Amino acid sequence: MFSLQKLVISISLLLFLTSTGFAVEHLRLATTTSTDNSGLLAELLPPFERANNCQVDVIAVGTGKAIKLGETGDVDVIMVHARSKEDKFVAAGFGVDRHDVMYNDFVILGPATDPAGVKGNNDAAEAMVKIAHSKSTFVSRGDDSGTHTREKQLWQKAGVTPVGSWYLEAGRGMGEVIVMASERNGYTLSDRGTYIAYSEKTPLQIVSEGDKRLFNPYGVIMVNPARHKHVKLDLAKDFLNYLTSSQAKQLITGFRKGGKQLFYIAD
Repeated sequence: MFSLQKLVISISLLLFLTSTGFAVEHLRLATTTSTDNSGLLAELLPPFERANNCQVDVIAVGTGKAIKLGETGDVDVIMVHARSKEDKFVAAGFGVDRHDVMYNDFVILGPATDPAGVKGNNDAAEAMVKIAHSKSTFVSRGDDSGTHTREKQLWQKAGVTPVGSWYLEAGRGMGEVIVMASERNGYTLSDRGTYIAYSEKTPLQIVSEGDKRLFNPYGVIMVNPARHKHVKLDLAKDFLNYLTSSQAKQLITGFRKGGKQLFYIAD
């Protein structure tokens, strides 16, 4: 009799847990490796998940791939950092309700020996010219990410076509590329947030910064539910509202590594 009671209790508990599990709604978010590698999402998402009894399933890829996932309806929301591509995404009807979220800036990283003589040059295009002419190793994301997009814009501004054994396309996320550039004693372009988060893992230093062309804004966009009926419309709207709320702004502003702020609120 006692065993039967325990069995009934166990089955009831299992059914309760199972039903609770099914009650959790999932929001699919495609975002950049920089927001994930920096550790920001680990601070930013839990309060939203608790408040909405949901789980945010993060796919951390380059901006280009994140936008592709939005175009095919494989995610509900994207948070990326390549404004020209974001505008095309919305104009083509794949996304709606874009909001500015935050910003930081890009920096050019290089070894302490600075073989290209870049250090102290705050003109990003001139810095890229020096790297190319010295044929110093440059590790590119090479993945159609927001960082890769900005890098290509800088090469174009510099009037340089980056080809040769000195130019390496990694096809990897920002953190991995910083490590790879470190191992090869080379240069790379990084968002400042990921560099700060990885500063204890790399001997690379900032050799060029401050150019207005290095501004790096992030935006959040809901995938168009008129094009993809399965988009979690209400939850996606709640997420957009959350990212622009005072609560999220405080978390973004307060997110620091080594005492340094990684992201700033967009006005």
